Amino acid sequence: MHFEPKTTLGRAINEIEETLIAVILGLMTMITFANVVARYVFNANILWALETTVFLFAWLVLIGASYCVKARAHLGVDVVLNMVQPGLRRLLAFIAVGACLVFSVLLMIGAWNYWAPFAALPMLDGTLKDQAWYEVNDIPMLDFLRFIEGPMNQGEAYEKLPRFIPYAALPIGLFLLTFRFLQAAWRVITGEIDSIISGHEAEDLVEEAAAKADKEG
Repeated sequence: MHFEPKTTLGRAINEIEETLIAVILGLMTMITFANVVARYVFNANILWALETTVFLFAWLVLIGASYCVKARAHLGVDVVLNMVQPGLRRLLAFIAVGACLVFSVLLMIGAWNYWAPFAALPMLDGTLKDQAWYEVNDIPMLDFLRFIEGPMNQGEAYEKLPRFIPYAALPIGLFLLTFRFLQAAWRVITGEIDSIISGHEAEDLVEEAAAKADKEG
């Protein structure tokens, strides 16, 4: 079932997720294609291509995870849910989304504490470790980001991209995931849904395989 956000914040986050996913997929495709052409046509190599696609893939996975919660695209087992009455099914759904929410909050806390030192920000316990001078291995510093060298690196020039930029996928992605689980919890409470998964993917695949086998037989 497709879920359309009803609040301004929900619509804004929905647009951000969909736009980022599309942009990241496009960038990964173009960079990989360009690197393949460089290798096999010009016998050269784009040194920063692999690291860039790895970071982009991390962003894609984390943002995609939250989007899949919204779209109810995560796989799940619904055998027990289908055996119980609707009231109990909603209770089980609430327990499930509550467990997911606790897990995502713990991940978000850990993500912030890991990322904060690279951005020269305090961790949640108040500890401040300034590691903003850490750079990635291969991706060169982009000229339009040079303005951050003053506040982030005491005016020293970055040769490579500072790590806090690609590593921001962690707090951003897990914030979005937590937000989506909060949305799912509210939808369970209001009775809009009685499950946070779409649980018939496996059955559809089995039926499709069986139909194909019958046709070929």
